[in-house]
Amino acid sequence: MGVAEPRGRMRYQVFQAQTDVLAPMRMAAGLANAALSFGPSWLKQIPPLGHLSAGWEMINRAGLTHERPDYGLTTVRMAGEDVPVSEEIVTGTPFGNLVRFRKAGDPEQPRVLLVAPLSGHFATLLRGTVETLLPENDVYITDWLNAREAPVAAGAFGFDDYVAHVIAFLEAIGPGAHLISVCQPCAHALAAVAIMAEDDHPATPLSMTLMAGPVDTRVNPTKVNDLAQSHPIAWFEKELIATVPARYAGAGRKVYPGFVQLTAFMMMNLGRHIDAHVDMYTHLAVGRTEEAETAKIFYDEYFAVLDLTAEFYLETVSRVFQDHLLPKGELMWRGRRVDPGAIRRTALFTVEGERDDICSVGQTVAAHNLCANIFANRKRHHLQPGVGHYGVFNGRKWQTQIYPLVRNLILATN
Repeated sequence: MGVAEPRGRMRYQVFQAQTDVLAPMRMAAGLANAALSFGPSWLKQIPPLGHLSAGWEMINRAGLTHERPDYGLTTVRMAGEDVPVSEEIVTGTPFGNLVRFRKAGDPEQPRVLLVAPLSGHFATLLRGTVETLLPENDVYITDWLNAREAPVAAGAFGFDDYVAHVIAFLEAIGPGAHLISVCQPCAHALAAVAIMAEDDHPATPLSMTLMAGPVDTRVNPTKVNDLAQSHPIAWFEKELIATVPARYAGAGRKVYPGFVQLTAFMMMNLGRHIDAHVDMYTHLAVGRTEEAETAKIFYDEYFAVLDLTAEFYLETVSRVFQDHLLPKGELMWRGRRVDPGAIRRTALFTVEGERDDICSVGQTVAAHNLCANIFANRKRHHLQPGVGHYGVFNGRKWQTQIYPLVRNLILATN
């Protein structure tokens, strides 16, 4: 541990120093571009000025933020009318809040807890998921907070604490809710429901939808899974864990930095990201603002990162991706063995994407074998053709082909 600490601290300090050095340059580029915008609209149509403006904007955008973007969901269309929506924090801890998207008039609708991944991005990455669910459901989300803002005095937040938060959030919503887990936390969510079912907890959800999540990563391993298997957990701690700098509320806390996770994601599809930025520059330079705006919205979200606590990251890598404790029947939660077989009354729906290169086909549907005591007529699986990982819970096919199946399950079990 003593060797890892200085290296981790230095990594974060170097990143922060680079960010500080580039900040004035980014600000200057933004101001210059803003000044150019005060001129007549035809000015940017002059090729040299159009390219100059595009270059300034790309420089201004060349950085990460650790601030959560807005969900931006202020109204929802219902019965031909725009109904106001407000974000309400129902309950929370220093590590995460339960946020409700409350509609004016509080219409009676199925209550849905959307369990968001804690993998380097904010829960706002699921904005499109929420937007699709919102017209017909009373939607709540696990809104995870940046670990670098959690004081060391707040204590640890590990795998077991994530599971405990899911249970506590379901308790706060009350009996009769439905759970939808997206990506990384499918194993955590399944564990939470199994514990609640074994305890005959009144807030055990009526249905559980697991979408593109690593329930059993022994099935069709991806590059992500191979990386987890290629090094012992001590390597991950030594090479990837950093210490939060003194300027932040969580100073001294050990974290897996969001910028490290983002770098890993970017390297998986580096060519595609480079092409996207080249296209963005070209669109900006020639005045194709609508095409550029689509990419800008995506990367504004993608470049907003949060840090994970070291214990959550390391325990998740170890328990889910290395030791496969849940599918082997060996996962423990606060001294108790997690038994998915205890789930009997909660309906199960699993969704996978045909082209998913992060959580491959077979890893999520494995939940069906684990939940052996759910009657067959209450278990469903859907393999969505033609989509990758994000297409399972965002985009047109999620809206038109996957969500209708989720809605049918909710209505059938509500």
